[in-house]
Amino acid sequence: MLLITLVVVCSVVLDQLVKYWAVASLAPVGTVPLIPGLIGFAYTENTGAAFSLLSGARWLFLPLTVVLVAVMIWALWKGYFRNLFGRLAIAFIMGGAIGNFIDRLLHGYVVDMFEFQFIRFAIFNVADIFITVGGVMFVIYFLFMDDKLKLAEERAHEKPDA
Repeated sequence: MLLITLVVVCSVVLDQLVKYWAVASLAPVGTVPLIPGLIGFAYTENTGAAFSLLSGARWLFLPLTVVLVAVMIWALWKGYFRNLFGRLAIAFIMGGAIGNFIDRLLHGYVVDMFEFQFIRFAIFNVADIFITVGGVMFVIYFLFMDDKLKLAEERAHEKPDA
């Protein structure tokens, strides 16, 4: 559990440090190309969820985040994730959710700064990356690992006939 806590804390700290840098460095200038034509920095204040959905619904996101993080902590505590891969998936999701929660709580919006320039896509932040990576890992875990781990546990607990 210590490793999972460390991953969550490091995710939140990295997210908040990058957002602090974005506010200090990007807010005054707006957009800065990183790799021209590929990716750049574009400071935005997002009051919604992904793709600015439900803009201004801070009252919905704050309690929802608290409930979802509490459920994830409970699931980890109860041992529902049988291997490190599954636990890391949840840790990444929690770290990202808490990072964006801090922004919504303190500012009323989430600071976004990464912008793909080669396709039209939402501007996003480090917390969003953690949530996305954790979400993909979560799907992989449940599609390909969870049932196999359950089956292995059941076989280990079966008593051989004497």
